[in-house]
Amino acid sequence: MHTGTTQGLHYEIHDGPADADTVILSAGFSGTGTMWEPQMAALTARFRVLRYDQRGTGRSDPVLTADASVEAMARDILAVMDATDTLQAHLVGQSAGGLAGLALALDRPERLERLVVISGWSRADPHLTRALAALTRLLEAFGPAAWVEAAPLFHYPPDWISRNDARLRAEAARQIIALPPTGVILARLDALLRFDIDDRLDEIDLPVLVCAAADDALVPPRCSRWLATALPNATLDITPRGGHAFPELAADSFNATLIGFLTGEG
Repeated sequence: MHTGTTQGLHYEIHDGPADADTVILSAGFSGTGTMWEPQMAALTARFRVLRYDQRGTGRSDPVLTADASVEAMARDILAVMDATDTLQAHLVGQSAGGLAGLALALDRPERLERLVVISGWSRADPHLTRALAALTRLLEAFGPAAWVEAAPLFHYPPDWISRNDARLRAEAARQIIALPPTGVILARLDALLRFDIDDRLDEIDLPVLVCAAADDALVPPRCSRWLATALPNATLDITPRGGHAFPELAADSFNATLIGFLTGEG
């Protein structure tokens, strides 16, 4: 593994087989590359893997640029690609990372080979807007601890939370410390809610895998179904269970689908 920083963005390069294609992993709202740990072994066996912490999160610069938008997130992906001599790559993005991938596909399609959008959207859904508004009010009124306490309700299935309550409570203190400043969280949420490319989806003609879980309590699967309908060259995969965190909770089946799409063997 090789690590580096460019324009305030921390990244890791995991070398795969000789002459392997590159896969870039762009995280969800947490923004940190560590969320992809359940995918790393499967991907590095076939690909050169590049993962990074989004601006304002993890080991990257804690201060956002003046243009705190999804399009700015896409430009950050380009910055990491340029710094690592990555002319073209597959991009796998969850939620916020998937939106950044869509924005990049519109702005610089020649830099992408295939795109995977996990729990993404082209325009904020009313349910998603309500969920994020509730989390925002908790954060503003009661602080980071309330955010960390409530977030699993939107990320994991109820029965999983019941079985893993001790784990979630043990992780809470670390998550509170790692949480970005409130201003950064609010700016990133605002960027996601302002994102709207509904009338431009027909411009994205590269192969896209659109993935979702049927029981996602944060981003309704109807958002993914719409993406798969409106994108010219899309494949839809709906996982029955796993909630917003299904790449972690259903890693084996998700990884098989992911590898099959990226290699063209699926």
